[in-house]
Amino acid sequence: MHGTDQRFGLDRSVRLAGHFALDSGSSLDGIDVGYETYGALDAGQTNAVLVCHALTGNQHVAGVDPRTGKPGWWPRMVGPGRPLDPERHCIVCVNVLGGCSGTTGPTSVDPATGTPYAMAFPVITIRDMVRVQAALLDFLGIDQLLAVVGGSMGGMQALDWAVAYPARVRAVVAIATAARHSAQNIAFHEVGRQAIMADPDWRGGTYPSGTQPAAGLAVARMAAHITYLSQAGLAEKFGRNLQDRDRVSFGFDADFQVESYLRHQGLTFVERFDANSYLYITRAMDYFDLAAAHNGTLAAAFAASRARFALISFTSDWLYPTAEARRVVRALNAAGAAVSFVELDSPYGHDAFLLDAPEMNRVVDGFVRAIA
Repeated sequence: MHGTDQRFGLDRSVRLAGHFALDSGSSLDGIDVGYETYGALDAGQTNAVLVCHALTGNQHVAGVDPRTGKPGWWPRMVGPGRPLDPERHCIVCVNVLGGCSGTTGPTSVDPATGTPYAMAFPVITIRDMVRVQAALLDFLGIDQLLAVVGGSMGGMQALDWAVAYPARVRAVVAIATAARHSAQNIAFHEVGRQAIMADPDWRGGTYPSGTQPAAGLAVARMAAHITYLSQAGLAEKFGRNLQDRDRVSFGFDADFQVESYLRHQGLTFVERFDANSYLYITRAMDYFDLAAAHNGTLAAAFAASRARFALISFTSDWLYPTAEARRVVRALNAAGAAVSFVELDSPYGHDAFLLDAPEMNRVVDGFVRAIA
């Protein structure tokens, strides 16, 4: 591996030369990749773990995000004494293709024009993201992965790794995810995309650098964020409590705490994410269907894999419900794969995998230690 510095959370970037063919039939000549590393690769190359991020995440999984100054998005899972521990593992997290945190995406400069790609960027897939991750690992000299771990869209990538590179993956941990995007999920994404594209500041995707279709992107984030929560979680946290007032205003200000919360989520999101990246990444998720290339038979997709799998779902997750995890488990059983599955009780909806979930941590820790 190029550089075995064990300082915690090294933010890195590399330009990968070469021709990258994409599922759409388009291609990219050279790709910048933003990534972060934790720990060092051992002599036997037995301890490499790839962590895959969700839709609005990035490579800053456990260190400090230099763009926001805030902690990474999964410090409960990655860090000293955590299930993925830099004292035991060489952990790599990569900003996905199409992202806006160092990896080539719509904000990157198109070498053919000298201006940002914007909507001229080619449409991408989850498999394209995985291919770029594999190319980065090749550059780093990592041939084998002890595990690929991810939740939500990260779980999609983890499952796809077992299909696309079965000889390179010893174990897969897929949390709060599915092997395909449902019609309901596609529908929610379309609402968000239309909100962005309806914002006059979107300008067909060619908004100037330093500007954003802020109103549209904020609404997209608000709509998506509702799907990450649960009715029980919203009731527990907000109920019908009013925001900084003792009576309703009979107007359209944020009377309720939940309204204020969603507006805050939208506004802070605009500060750290790019609207065009949101369009491209949500589209990649919509296209995701592991069984599609195998005549609709999900078990056939996993036929070549010899990895061990751990699937985790949450009782209140209606975005990627337990039924979707069970579908993957049945397919893995049919393919003869070694698979463990657990449904964890939580009132916090889809976001449960990012929150304090000691049972999830125990499951992941025990599973990864058993592989090692």
